[in-house]
Amino acid sequence: MEKVAVIGAGSWGTTVALLASKTTATMLWARRPELAEEIRSTRRNEAYLPGIDLSDSVVPTGDMEEAVAGVEAILWAVPSHGYRATFARFVDLIPEDIPLISLTKGIEQETLATMTRVMAEAAPDRDPALMGVLTGPNLAIEVAQGQPAAAVVATPKPGPARAIQELLMGPTFRVYTNDDVIGCEMGGALKNVMALASGMSDGLGFGDNTRATLLTRALAEITRLGVAMGGRPLTFAGLAGVGDLIATASSTKSRNYQVGFALARGRKLDDIVSEMRMVAEGVKTTRSALGLAHQHGVEMPIAEQVGRVLAGEVHPREAMLTLMTRTAKPEI
Repeated sequence: MEKVAVIGAGSWGTTVALLASKTTATMLWARRPELAEEIRSTRRNEAYLPGIDLSDSVVPTGDMEEAVAGVEAILWAVPSHGYRATFARFVDLIPEDIPLISLTKGIEQETLATMTRVMAEAAPDRDPALMGVLTGPNLAIEVAQGQPAAAVVATPKPGPARAIQELLMGPTFRVYTNDDVIGCEMGGALKNVMALASGMSDGLGFGDNTRATLLTRALAEITRLGVAMGGRPLTFAGLAGVGDLIATASSTKSRNYQVGFALARGRKLDDIVSEMRMVAEGVKTTRSALGLAHQHGVEMPIAEQVGRVLAGEVHPREAMLTLMTRTAKPEI
């Protein structure tokens, strides 16, 4: 590829633009023109990815037409709550027959749609085989710093995934391909809910045994719902499932973990969220996950308790007690 675009100049969008720019001219569209200008003049995105220099191959812009003119792939790093509206603004400008890859780990609240479904609905004349997702254990700042990491890109047919694999793969970032789009999307979205629970556990002062127990059962919940929606069980044993869960639910850099931790320490959700520059997707995804679980008849006790905490119905300590005193049953 000679030219690609990343839509969304938050921490992960900027990081993916950095990766792509090592081999390809990369447009980076920022919703706020002043942010694009700041990145252009300083070669840094200090607001979202501090301390990381961007090469001249990253071209920031606030102009939609300029962002996608002549590109051979577009990667979408837009929060789930604004994904449909942003995609719809671009749809008539997008070049024909190019990969459209979601970098967003969330579920649309109103429709319970994944991001690839949102794209397919917003662009019904486009080939859905070109629509996919990039996901995995990818804390933006670590990837941007060149720490070894890996991801998986999933598209229905192998060609687009292989093209993105070639675009982003390098000595410190390994990319695998997959054709289980729904499995990869659900793994990426649902782990944010479980990261909230993990942050709550640590915020309550519990230790490694508790976290290991929680994450193991969290993976069981993620897999149950993902398989019910058409994903493959093995996908959740890979980077999109257990890999992403470990990174997001164990790291203090994770925004979702931070929210859960602060809730357990007695802070109000509105106050926590209002102080965050970036989106903690799990706050919105929890409600969507529970809606999908109800729709598919899947039991998700951890997600249910996270939802109760977010709604202000119970304190995290009470939620943990409820989980621990559930009726005894076989593990599987």
